[in-house]
Amino acid sequence: MFYRKKETAKVYSQTEIAEGIYDCLIETEAAVHANAGQFIGIYPKDKSHLLVRPISICDVDRENKRMRLVYRVAGEGTKEFATYKAEDTMEILANLGNGFPVEEAEGKTVVLMGGGIGIPPMLGLAKSLNADKHIFLGYRDRYNFLADDFMPYGNVYIATEDGSVGCKGNVLTALGTTTIKPDIIMACGPMPMLRAIKKYAEENNITAYISLEERMACGVGACLGCVCKTTKKDHHSHVNNTRICTEGPVFDAREVDI
Repeated sequence: MFYRKKETAKVYSQTEIAEGIYDCLIETEAAVHANAGQFIGIYPKDKSHLLVRPISICDVDRENKRMRLVYRVAGEGTKEFATYKAEDTMEILANLGNGFPVEEAEGKTVVLMGGGIGIPPMLGLAKSLNADKHIFLGYRDRYNFLADDFMPYGNVYIATEDGSVGCKGNVLTALGTTTIKPDIIMACGPMPMLRAIKKYAEENNITAYISLEERMACGVGACLGCVCKTTKKDHHSHVNNTRICTEGPVFDAREVDI
């Protein structure tokens, strides 16, 4: 069901779970309608910052109408959000973008890959999938936020850049230490990681869906600020471009030129 509204959400709780990483639970009607891989836009209260800040949806509690957002403080907007306390309100635009094709993975062997702040949206996806799930999480160091939250939903493998936890390397390094043969890969993370996953999937004839992280201005496709190249021409504009905020953020890796 399509759902997109501007509404006032209320902060239920917020804690800092790693340096500069915040775990915020909000109460909003949008939680009932959210799909794994979608995101919301939050409006800063400081009116000198006009643009919405896109935040991935980590998880939802539909029954209690609560949405979990795990984000990194990266600028003035998110710095403001980090000051919010329980009972504070925020203006949001939700739900935005297209999520992961959950139904396509049913009954298959699925590898989920999250890197850095691309890890949070994979949690809701892990909970949503009815599949043989193997979860690969990539961190810089031993501060492996959210890793325990994934444990009930599949086999979890951790990679760290410094080798402090799990294997030293990245999510593909970790996959290489196993004998897992995925039917589908679903991933979110920094662009170098997604490029490597796209290449790996193509070389091994594996379907891969990747969620692209990009700066956004409007979140609804009007400003064309988050355009990426595609391998095929758009049938409306006849150019090799697509908007991450509306046609994405999740794409079949074969369809984007990254």
